[in-house]
Formats: sequence, structure tokens, C-alpha cells
Amino acid sequence: MVAPWATAQEETEDLGTETVTVTKAYTPTVSDAFKIKSMPNLNDSIVLQKKKINYSIFSVPVASTFTPSKGTASRVERIPPPELFNTYASAGAGNYGNATAEFYTTREVDRDATFDLGFNHNSSRGAIEGVQLDNIFADSRLDASFKKRDRDFDWGANVAFQHQLYNWYGLPDGVYDEATVNGINERQNYYMGEVGGHVNVEESFFRRLDLKYRRFFDAVKSGENRAILNMSFEAPLNDEVFAIGTKVDYVAGNFENASVNSATNDEGISYGHLQVGASPGLVMRRDDFSLNLGVNLVYGMNLEANEGNFYIYPAVKASYRLLDETVIAYGGVEGELRQNSYYDFVEENTFVSPTLTIAPTDSQYNAYIGLRGQLLPNLSYNIKGSYTAENNTPLFKLNPQNNFRDDEKGYYFGNSFEVFYDDIKTIGLFGELNVDVNRNFTLGINAEVYDYNTETDNPAWNLPNLKGSLFMDYQIGEKWFAGANLFYVGEREDFSTVVVQNAPVSDFPATLINLDSFFDANAHLGYRVDNQLSIFLKAANIANNNYQRWANYPVQGLQVLAGATYKFDL
Repeated sequence: MVAPWATAQEETEDLGTETVTVTKAYTPTVSDAFKIKSMPNLNDSIVLQKKKINYSIFSVPVASTFTPSKGTASRVERIPPPELFNTYASAGAGNYGNATAEFYTTREVDRDATFDLGFNHNSSRGAIEGVQLDNIFADSRLDASFKKRDRDFDWGANVAFQHQLYNWYGLPDGVYDEATVNGINERQNYYMGEVGGHVNVEESFFRRLDLKYRRFFDAVKSGENRAILNMSFEAPLNDEVFAIGTKVDYVAGNFENASVNSATNDEGISYGHLQVGASPGLVMRRDDFSLNLGVNLVYGMNLEANEGNFYIYPAVKASYRLLDETVIAYGGVEGELRQNSYYDFVEENTFVSPTLTIAPTDSQYNAYIGLRGQLLPNLSYNIKGSYTAENNTPLFKLNPQNNFRDDEKGYYFGNSFEVFYDDIKTIGLFGELNVDVNRNFTLGINAEVYDYNTETDNPAWNLPNLKGSLFMDYQIGEKWFAGANLFYVGEREDFSTVVVQNAPVSDFPATLINLDSFFDANAHLGYRVDNQLSIFLKAANIANNNYQRWANYPVQGLQVLAGATYKFDL
């Protein structure tokens, strides 16, 4: 703080100005600093001197008998590779007269060619409790194929033959007397012959060709021919791939007998359908994303009616990795004109009558979205929701009881099935879990839930709203192995009718049938005697539930079958 009475100068005095001239720029210098010497001189009067010391060693020789051992590398125990055989045969037998046989062999014709031959047989003497008609069955199939691989392509051919024997044993309870039952010829035989071939080409615009011809007929003079030709082409387009698939699908046949809904059997049924289609698409693949943008173009022709229609269906699929392998999102919208055939219907339901109406299914679209991935290294999952719209969806429905017919075979007593076509919209939900507990134990479970909306407001005949299954396989040590599979099918609906002469089908008296849900458990246990011989024990329908898969068709109860498998070189 400045005192108020202190002044530095008088305010009225003018100091004026003064000029300073610099004659030399300032150039500072650094002089050597004084440093302490690291080895200072000692000014002591006495300087100590180090005394020299001499060391001597008195060496005495010592005898040694130690001999070091040479080191040896530890050996890794080598596991011998499994012994492989090119042929195996298996056979088994059990209660109900059940029998199974299987044979398979593969032979190297030369370095690049192989020949495969396989045979499979399943049969039973029936003996189902409470059934009035014969219910034996047999299914035998023989397959042979030849494959050859060259430098830039491979090709192959195959041939197959199949014979199936079944009986229309599902008579309604308490309707027919013993004399009528004894006069029914319930036996049906199916025969199939098939030839096919394929060609795969690498590094070419033309990629694959598949060709198949099948002849199918039965013991009631029904016959069907089916020919399918598929070709695919691919071409790179910048970082994408342009692909196009082509298809020609022909099916034609005839049934000697009229529909069971008709009181008279005076006219058979003939059918013929041809499809020609192309499905161009652009395939884009990135590290975490893939997209297939395409369209399915089909021209379908009804050869009997001499009329055709052009169909356009979406063909879009996509997937995206949200979290590496943990969460993968996928979805798509796809459609097709699905060709139906007598052979396909028999494979799904062997108790159909040889009086079917065969027509294609217009699957307008199947839209779906889902998530899949691996929650843990040994736990994978798949969840999918879908919405489907189809026209002419085939449904199996009981044929009516027709007391006016006297056909050669007895399938008109309410003991066979026809195909009923309906337009259906379906909402579906699917879920699946697979667990690999370790390399010796695997477990899987899945479930499906459906909701159907039909154009006719009828139930979706014989289609369940709920299905589920569980399977497991367990390798118990080196010798024993076991497995099991369980499946559940929910309730279904069907109805039975009686033919009224000179009346439309809608006026036939009908009774609604509710089929109970059922649960079936199957298991197997095996023991490997050595590298070639193993024995097995199988059990089916362990709960001994006499359920009905189709109306009036109960199944066998608890079935136990034992057998052996032998592997060898042929």
C-alpha cells in the first residue's frame, strides 16, 4: 500500500527524452565449471599398500565309478486306425413275427469309380389285437448306383426296385357281420422301378444335371409314370453369383376304378400334369451376410383338360450373423408349384385307395423368419416362425362306406383313404435344441405348433396342431452303445360317411371322428463283440399304447426285436 504523503516526482516536472545507442550485440558465454575429480590425490603422510597373496591347491585324485545314463525320449502311444470294411449284413427277428434284414456293399471299380449295392427289408405277421382283417405287411427295396469322378466333373447312375405289401385292415367297429368280413379281399401290393443319373461340372457355367424316371403300379391295375429333369447354371457377376435353375416335371397315370364316392364303378380316373420352370436368382455373400434374390417362374399344364396356367413365385432367402456363431438371423419368402403323385401319397399313407384325384399344389408363399446358432460350444438351437398360404393342399380323409360296390379289392368298406384338396393358410412355430454332452453322448429335442385356417371352414383333416420328438445316442465305453427316440403327435380330426345312391356327396350322412393324441417311445441297445460282429436289441412302442395313427388303424403294442450285424470285405 502506498502512503498518501510519499511522491516519486513532482507532477509539473517534464523529464524529457534521451537516445541510447547500442554499439555491440550481447553475446553471453559459458565458462568451465569446477569439477570434483573422481580420483582425488591423497595428501596423507601414510599410504596403505595392498599385500600380495599367493594361493596354492593340494590336489588328490579320487576314483569315480559313476556312469551317466543316456536319455531316452518318451513315446506317444499310437492308437491304431479303425479297421474299415466294404460290406455289412444285418438281420433281426422279434414278436408279432417282425423281421428285418439289411445288406450294403461298396466296391472300387478303379481309382476314380465306385459301385454301391444296398438291400433293405422290413416285414411283420401283424396279429394286431382286435383287428378282424389280415394286417401283415412287407417292404423290400433294392438300390444300386455307379459313380465316377474325372478331373473336372463327376457323373453317376442309379437304379432302384421296391415292393410293398399292405392290407386295408381298418374296418369300422361293429358295422359288418362275420360273413361279410370273411369275403373281403384286403390285400394290396405296390411295385416301383426307378432309374436316374447326374452330372456335376466344376469351373463351368453349366453346373449340374439330374434326371430321374419312375414307374409305379399296384395290384389293382393302377399305374403311374414320372419323369423329372433338373439343370442348374452359375456365372460370376462382379462379387456376386448369378444362378439359374430349370425344371421339367411330368407325371401321368390312371386308376382302373372310379372314386369310392360313386355308387357305380363304371369309369376309371386318368390324370396327367406337366410343369416347365426356371428360377433365376442373384446370390450375394459377405463375411456376415448372405442374400439370395430370385424368382420362380413355372408354367403348369393339365394334360387331361388341355389347359395351363403361368405362375410366379418369390424365391428370397437371407441370413445375417448378429453375434458370430451365437446368433444368426435368417428368413425368406419362397413358393412353388408342387407336383403330387400316387407314389408320394402311398409313401405318406399306405392305406389310400386306388381311386385318387391327382393334382398339383399351388404353394403361393411360405414366409419364415428365425434365429439359430450355438449358445455353448456343445449346445445349438434353432427357432423359426412361419406363415404359409397354399391352394389345393392334399389332405387324407376316410373313404365312405359304399355298400353298392363289388370291386376286386375290398377298400370300399370305410377302410381306406381318399385325398381331399383344400386351400389352407397355416401359422407355424418350430423350435429345436441339440446338445453334444461329449463325444459319446448326444441329445436333441424339437417341437412344432401349427394353426390352420381352411377355405372350406372344415378342420385340416388328419393334420395335428402339435408335434414333438426327442432323440439320444450314447456310446457306453468301447463295447456298448445305446439310443432312444420319443415322439408325440397331437389330436387330429377325420369323419366317416356312408354312400347314398343318387345323392351328392354333401348329402351323405357323416360322423365326426376325433383321434386321440399319442406318445411313442423306442429304444435300442447294442454290444460290439469285436471289430466285425455286433449284436443289438430294439424295442418299439415301449408304453404298449394301442394308438391309431389313422382312423380305424390301430398299431402293434410293445415290439421287441433282436439281431446281429456283421462287417466284412467282399
